Amino acid sequence: MRRSEVLAADSVSCLKKALSHLKDIWEELGIPEDQRLQRTNVVKDHIKSLLDMMIKEEESLKSRVISSIQNCKAEMEKLCLELQIPGYQDEVGLTMLQKEKNLRSLVDGLLKEKNRRMQHLKALLEQDQELCDILCSIPFGISPDSVPSEDQLERFQQHIANQNAEKTNRYAEFMGLKKQIILLMTDLDHLPETSFEKDVVCEDEDTFCLSRDNITSLKLLLCQLEQHKAENEAACEALREKIQQLWDRLKVSQEEREAFNEHMVMSKKCNLKALEAGISHLEKLKLQNICNVTDAIRSEIAVLWEKCFFSTEQRQAFSPYFSEDFTEELLTAHDAEILRLKQHFEDHKELFDGVREWEESWRLFLELEKKASDPSRFTNRGGNLLKEEKQRAELHKNLPKLEKKLKAQIDTWESEQSCEFLVNGQKFLQYVEEQWKLHLAEKEREKLERQLKKSKQTEEDMLYGTAVQTPKRRLLANHTPNKSRRMNATSSISMATSNSTMRNTYNGIVCRSPVRRSPMPRPPLSAKKGSTPRIGGGKTPHLKVNNCNKENETQRDLSKASNPKIQQHVLNSTITKL
Repeated sequence: MRRSEVLAADSVSCLKKALSHLKDIWEELGIPEDQRLQRTNVVKDHIKSLLDMMIKEEESLKSRVISSIQNCKAEMEKLCLELQIPGYQDEVGLTMLQKEKNLRSLVDGLLKEKNRRMQHLKALLEQDQELCDILCSIPFGISPDSVPSEDQLERFQQHIANQNAEKTNRYAEFMGLKKQIILLMTDLDHLPETSFEKDVVCEDEDTFCLSRDNITSLKLLLCQLEQHKAENEAACEALREKIQQLWDRLKVSQEEREAFNEHMVMSKKCNLKALEAGISHLEKLKLQNICNVTDAIRSEIAVLWEKCFFSTEQRQAFSPYFSEDFTEELLTAHDAEILRLKQHFEDHKELFDGVREWEESWRLFLELEKKASDPSRFTNRGGNLLKEEKQRAELHKNLPKLEKKLKAQIDTWESEQSCEFLVNGQKFLQYVEEQWKLHLAEKEREKLERQLKKSKQTEEDMLYGTAVQTPKRRLLANHTPNKSRRMNATSSISMATSNSTMRNTYNGIVCRSPVRRSPMPRPPLSAKKGSTPRIGGGKTPHLKVNNCNKENETQRDLSKASNPKIQQHVLNSTITKL
């Protein structure tokens, strides 16, 4: 039994005891029956009224609980719909009060979640609005009055993070562009003119709208300033080149040039104006020194003619070059010609460089060919001979390749320009072919000269009966000359023959001559009439060698004389000289 039921039974027992006690009191007082009935009715009515009032209050509480349950359910359904969560399911076996309490707790929790989401949404909306004002972007598509879901809040927060990152990137880009723009404006002496330029340069960075259009406009402004600066630099460079050219032509002193150094480096607006003023001043000086300037230009033209491989006819085609009437028109013609030549050289620079490379290689090839035919190169002790041979072989292999490459370039150029490419008034490939022919003809000529020289030497050897042989070893023994003594004719002839042999041994050559079988032997002839004996190392011939030469001459005279008396006279003269 419940405690409330026990308490109710006790209440009934108390009521009975109270009525019994009232009855006893009424008995003792002697209250008549009708008054007892009346008093009992009063007690009954009082108890009934009290119970009715209590029941009414409890009924009212029940109604309130039922109404609260209904309201909580309705509120919960609404909140679940707004928060986009599953609806509430009633629990079985719960009393009304428990159900009402649970529902109220759930509703309170949902209301807190709703308030939290709305506060979060409000903060995100404020951040989004601020970023939209800075970046000039479209706000995030979400209603500020509806309760967002967790997924919507997460996507909104990610959008804010992306916008912040974009803001950081754009701000860094803006600061970089602004810095470059300010530097360019400073270099160009350019002041902000438009409202946009003033906003960029003069206003605070935080107030600048970092929209894509503004960033694009900044890039466009930077490009314009860079183009302006490039134009200024190109103009200044052209003026500097012109000034340098005029300085060289007018032979301006180094002190005057150094005073102008600042404007020869920087390209600001003030430098451009200074360069223009300098050009104007130098042009006036040029007119005053027109003769010297024209000569200077002619020197430059001559250099360009050499660079462009102009022929004599092409050079003579510019008749003002040879005029002696120095006027302003003549100077203008020279200026126009040098500009044309420079442009011509730049247009065909690749071909000219190739031709120049071929000429340098050809010159080196001819030098190596000439060295290859020089016998003295075999005395090389430093390894140059091997290097030269290797270099010559490499040039012999690379020259045809270079010629083939130039031919392809020239063919392409001639097809594009519809004219012939000339070097010194001649087709380059024809010029190359002629050079090869001349080289081969020169080699053939040298070969014929060697053959003629060898043939002539052979004829002389056969004429005088002398053959020259190179010994394997040189006789290096020193020969001490003996004292002069008298000799008869036979000993003189023998000494003459011996000394002749010694002389040739001293020179590194052994000469052998046939001896005629006769009572008077014929002395050997020299290898070449009238030739001076060759002494090794280029030193002055020894006295003994000179004497030997005289003896050989005596032998030659004896061989020519046929009368024995004349031969005896020659021998006696020789002995006297010795």
